[in-house]
Amino acid sequence: MSVHAAVPGKQRTEQALEDALEARTPTRLSAVPALPKGMSLADGAQQVAAVVVPVAAVPDEGSGPSTPQPRRGAAEAAVSFEVDVAAWADVTSFAAKAGDLLTVAAPSRRTGTGGGGLPQRLILLGVGDESAAALRTAGAALAKATAGLELLRSSVVDGLAEPLQAAFVEGFLLGGYRPPRAGLASGPKPMASVLELTGAAAEVLRRAAATAKAVWLARDLANMPSNLKNPAWLASQAQRLAAGHGLQLKVRDEQDLAREGFGGTLAVGQGSASPPRLLELSYTPTGPAGSGSHIVLVGKGITFDTGGLSLKPREAMVPMKTDMAGAGVVLAVLSAAAELGLPHRITGLLPLAENAIGASSYRPGDVVTVYGGTTVEIGNTDAEGRMVLSDALAYAVAGLAPDVLVDIATLTGAASRGLGRRHAALYSNRQELVSAFEAAADGSGERVWHMPLAEVQEEYGFALESSVADISHIASAASKVGGGSITAALFLSQFVADTPWVHLDIAGPARADKDEAEVTKGATGYGTRLLLEFLRSLA
Repeated sequence: MSVHAAVPGKQRTEQALEDALEARTPTRLSAVPALPKGMSLADGAQQVAAVVVPVAAVPDEGSGPSTPQPRRGAAEAAVSFEVDVAAWADVTSFAAKAGDLLTVAAPSRRTGTGGGGLPQRLILLGVGDESAAALRTAGAALAKATAGLELLRSSVVDGLAEPLQAAFVEGFLLGGYRPPRAGLASGPKPMASVLELTGAAAEVLRRAAATAKAVWLARDLANMPSNLKNPAWLASQAQRLAAGHGLQLKVRDEQDLAREGFGGTLAVGQGSASPPRLLELSYTPTGPAGSGSHIVLVGKGITFDTGGLSLKPREAMVPMKTDMAGAGVVLAVLSAAAELGLPHRITGLLPLAENAIGASSYRPGDVVTVYGGTTVEIGNTDAEGRMVLSDALAYAVAGLAPDVLVDIATLTGAASRGLGRRHAALYSNRQELVSAFEAAADGSGERVWHMPLAEVQEEYGFALESSVADISHIASAASKVGGGSITAALFLSQFVADTPWVHLDIAGPARADKDEAEVTKGATGYGTRLLLEFLRSLA
């Protein structure tokens, strides 16, 4: 009898999703020596399913089209496979743009396991201008094209600088992501089992694998359906990850939140049958006490957002299982920090609630006291994210003494309308942090756009004034200031005092409607790479 035979349908589906989440297997990476001059990747590669070689797109002089230019290992492999690359490129219109692929079968007389046998296929992979962005795109395209194969061997990163090697590998691992699903038999093919990379730095592969694994986790958590993913379930996932990575975890339930004064989180969650939680995860590096900085990361964790009594339209509600993307990113970053052995003490705060409609739902016009005693007038129950964040930010400042405080949240539709789906809105009260995050964005490929904060306090701040509380949590309709992402950031700034602080509004890039390079449809895990790059580069 099946182990799930007696389990009701709903629980059986949830168990299947849990099993799928546990069975995540990104490709295993293997560094092999750099390819000696004149040697073909195909030599001694009978067990390899495909040999992958890079071809760049080199602009012709003047305004003509780019010309495909074989890179490391391509010419030797072409000789082994008896391929005229230029002729094939001309016949197939292979231009070597980033992500272009041209697959050539080995001559039938040369395949097989006996004397001098070749792999079944040679893949010419376009790497465009060989920039980090192009290499990420190429890696993602290769992952999609080779799903289900056992073993790949490639010279794409051979001779590249380490940041470019990392870009290709991360692109490959992220482009091959597929979401967990209850019916795995009908799902997409898994990634290639092993990718051998000649000339790769072992440490680059280790970091890239840990980073990609963290992005997969953030995507998995956000993609899980909300009938399974309530605050208690996320707390159980945090417990599993904390145990596996040596993290300290404190879980505050609704009684703890009431006793300690986390009124914002309680107000948002009080209309749901699933009560709220506040998770506090701590990573402490090994080494001399006091070394490194203390970074506190706060992630918005709304496990589903109906809008509350200020009900969302149906279309806007459909993707709201991903409204806890910020919390998923923080959990993933803490796990990766431990795996990578980052030198900074990191605390993650995950305020978790379901914004539902019930007899006890909070209402527009209510006055809520958040952590630290600030009273907040509610203008719209669909602006719930800033309420849970205000609790966590105020607690971080009062109780954790961070050197740097960062929050990440799918906060406002205004941010996505203004910046689209590939940039996060970046706010900060320190220019040096703005510069650090812009550099991290360049290094990680996750883009940010610096938005005004202190500069607009006079013009926008009055819109948050309240006649019945210390502050209104949204701009009043009468103020007509617009700038919804800006006024949300101004509201949050009231709870950070003078602590160096960054606010990332990721409402746009946290979700994608279709695959694009290493970004996959659904939850994107945006912010995981950005934060890890920032933490790695932080002096």
